[in-house]
Amino acid sequence: MSSPRGPGRQGGSGRRPDKAQQGPQKAQGPQKAQKGQKAAQKKSSARVVREQLARERRRRRTIWTSLIAVAVLVIAGLIGWSVFASQPSTSDFTAPANATADGNAIVVGTGPVTIDIYEDFICPFCGQFEKSTGATLDQLVSENKVKLQFHPVAYLDRASSTNYSTRSSAASGCAADEGKYREYAEALFNRQPAEGSAGLSDDELISIGTSVGLDGGTFGSCVRDGTFKPWTAHVTEAASRANINSTPTVLVNGKGVNPNADALNAAVAAATK
Repeated sequence: MSSPRGPGRQGGSGRRPDKAQQGPQKAQGPQKAQKGQKAAQKKSSARVVREQLARERRRRRTIWTSLIAVAVLVIAGLIGWSVFASQPSTSDFTAPANATADGNAIVVGTGPVTIDIYEDFICPFCGQFEKSTGATLDQLVSENKVKLQFHPVAYLDRASSTNYSTRSSAASGCAADEGKYREYAEALFNRQPAEGSAGLSDDELISIGTSVGLDGGTFGSCVRDGTFKPWTAHVTEAASRANINSTPTVLVNGKGVNPNADALNAAVAAATK
């Protein structure tokens, strides 16, 4: 006969494996939770790293963009300065005798009313103004009513193939230096070349000077050497800064008037009241 404890032992031994198997199954829940937390932490860490890397890339792009912008500005500034520096300086000039204190004009007469005349020796309208109004200007000076301030600008160098505006203006400076600006300017307009032509040669400019009583040697050397070309550049730049954009321009005591004899006489009369 079998022992009465046999079944108990068998039954007990049969249940133990069940309990042993249930133990590990119960432990799997916390392990999965831990694994999930670790995975989430890894994802979070990876996201933080990616964001940091993205911020770093943006920061570097910003720095490089700023550096490039600064470099472009520096280069542009250097180019601008080199262009400016390459331009002839209009502050380095010697004005002829009988010029205003600032060197912007040649003075003729000593009257109380000031007339400023901006003219270009190749400008056809300036030539017409001289022919129609020159006698009136000379009379006003002789009557000691006005002081004329002539500004021989070189706006129309492009209107000749030899920069005639500059050459003739510089020659007028040579004439002014010997006290004959007015006589020489009148003679230049009487021989005025056409726009688009080569203009008068230096020999012709000198010949005109001797015809009004200038010394051929001194005046000729002054013209050939271009002694007053820097002065011409100064006069032209000063006129441009004063917003004189056409020739002839006539001002009576600083106010613009029509460039004709009647308008000039009326303006001078009004200014002397």
